[in-house]
Amino acid sequence: MKRIVASVFIFVFCINVEAQTKYRVINSTKLNEQRELKIQLPRNYDPKAERTYPIVVVLDGDYLFEPVVGNIDYQAYWEDIPDCIVVGVNQSTTRESDLSYDDETFFPVDNSADFYEFIAAEVLPFVEDNYKASKFRLIVGHNLSANYINYFLFKDNPLFRAYIVLSPDFAPEMINRLKQRLAIVKDETFYCLATADDDIKALRSSILECNEIMKSIENEKLNYSFNDFNDANHFSLVGQGIPKALNAIFSLYRPIDAEEYKEKLLSYDGSPYDYLINKYENIASFYGFEKEIIENDIRAIAAASKKKRDVASLEKLAKLIKNEFPNSMLSAYYMGMYYEMEGNLKKALLRYKSGLMLEPSQYIDKEMILEKMYDMEAAMKE
Repeated sequence: MKRIVASVFIFVFCINVEAQTKYRVINSTKLNEQRELKIQLPRNYDPKAERTYPIVVVLDGDYLFEPVVGNIDYQAYWEDIPDCIVVGVNQSTTRESDLSYDDETFFPVDNSADFYEFIAAEVLPFVEDNYKASKFRLIVGHNLSANYINYFLFKDNPLFRAYIVLSPDFAPEMINRLKQRLAIVKDETFYCLATADDDIKALRSSILECNEIMKSIENEKLNYSFNDFNDANHFSLVGQGIPKALNAIFSLYRPIDAEEYKEKLLSYDGSPYDYLINKYENIASFYGFEKEIIENDIRAIAAASKKKRDVASLEKLAKLIKNEFPNSMLSAYYMGMYYEMEGNLKKALLRYKSGLMLEPSQYIDKEMILEKMYDMEAAMKE
């Protein structure tokens, strides 16, 4: 039943995606022909804003673009991953030549080498010149294209930081080459590999072999994840592999959940406020773009500050919120919480009152503000 509900959600999102997709044609000098791209921008994309977005390049865009965009749109809506610029490369009539490799070297040659240059020297610059793209790039492939995306790893400075490799049809020597390359990558690199119990037997065998080798790689810069799905085949595993990979790649970005709160935040050596600042600085450093502080994380830091009786941490948090959200009830609510924790109920009451004229947030509304005001008035009478 859960799978059916999830499928319905993604189906609805895909319908919405189709309506928003932009089709762009590139006159490629590398390929000496025109190529069509599908481009999906975030829902609230603003070309004038300072914010930038990760680029997700999807090979086999004819059929793989929609499931990728549907999952990104859905998860970004719930703030589990960032909004992204998704670029699908259509290959329906050129797939075999685009994704081929030399019979002796097993590297791209002729048309496939030109296709490599098309992605590197034309598609990525086109997106970066025309849209608010960050330097964090992710690439997705399935079957032949899942093998092909590995070639981007072999540059001295790989073009992509994250690879979603869905049931790859590995070229000869590819697994050994991956082992050697991923053992020495110097930047944080995400490699997400997937197969299924009913995958094509020959592919599944090589993928399982690859997984055993990948697990043996000792490199702290490599973030490797593997999924072997039950009750799925070569095609249906795509629907499960994409969200799993996105969760792994953007694990640092995700809101503070109960597990992180208990196991990391409460045991953090510094203050809860320091934990918040450090988390968001790491996101900016890791992904190359800044994340706006979300209310879920504010609530977690406030709860940890209260639990630890860390008044200074709560004060810093309240001031940060006031600066970031001056017109929101958030600023009044958490400044009032700080004064309440400090024991200054009169100031706390004034702060809560000031929130009545401000805009409600996701969790803070007029009723909550009034309730805190009544609590302060009652406490002051005792």
